[in-house]
Amino acid sequence: MRNFSSAEEDLRRTPPPLGVVDQAPSYRLAFADDDFLVREELRPVRMQLELLKPELLQQEAGIESTLVIFGSARIPDPVKAQAELDAAVNSGDAAREQRARTQLGMSAYYEEARRLAEIVTRETQRCGAPIYVVTGGGPGIMEAGNRGAFDAHGKSIGLNIVLPHEQHPNPYITPELCFRFHYFAMRKFHFLMRSVALACFPGGFGTLDELFESLTLIQTGKCRRRPILMFGREFWTRLIDFDYLIETGMISPGDEKLFRFVETAEEAWEILEHEYDLKGAAQCAV
Repeated sequence: MRNFSSAEEDLRRTPPPLGVVDQAPSYRLAFADDDFLVREELRPVRMQLELLKPELLQQEAGIESTLVIFGSARIPDPVKAQAELDAAVNSGDAAREQRARTQLGMSAYYEEARRLAEIVTRETQRCGAPIYVVTGGGPGIMEAGNRGAFDAHGKSIGLNIVLPHEQHPNPYITPELCFRFHYFAMRKFHFLMRSVALACFPGGFGTLDELFESLTLIQTGKCRRRPILMFGREFWTRLIDFDYLIETGMISPGDEKLFRFVETAEEAWEILEHEYDLKGAAQCAV
């Protein structure tokens, strides 16, 4: 039995305003005053709320371990990529056809992300210690990750963020585990809080930001070491010259071992199996 009424009960019992005085903004309950909560001075409170809301809801859902899948929002489903190539060929636009051929090639990563999510969800559910897929909640590789978990009849998480060009949640996220952030910092915090591994697919600025922040946190000992699986050696080694970073002393020899290149979902799963001894049901907890 509660000794004090809850905030919800107090709000429900609040009588409607009767006069000029009780209609004044200053008279509103602080927690029910939207204008007050969005004030500049309340930023620390808003950041705390963004930390707390997803944390409490994931605790209530029993989520303890996650696999983060991130990569470009621009990598299409292979079926859509093939349809675009067919349309480009028929249009006679050479530049459009070249872009479409490139996108079709990149769409292989969509399929690997989908299959990795499906394998991890299916196999860890089977042994009773589920690892939940978490993505940024949008299209492309993010959609592929949530879709794979959906295909395996499992739950998955989407950490969406408000952007100038609105990002809508993809349809494969478990609705009660679809969150929306204003602050990138709080979103990144939630990516890593429960993660037992990170699968990084080709991507642009956002993907690079998340990858290097994770590597830096592990390199500096701010968070525990865990597998960082980078899909597509050719893409990553052409984009980033890791050997040159070592040669110039920008990173230390051995820092290149903080991550591993993989090409397929099966290869990534084998690494996770070995890292967390997931082959036997009795050793499934991570």
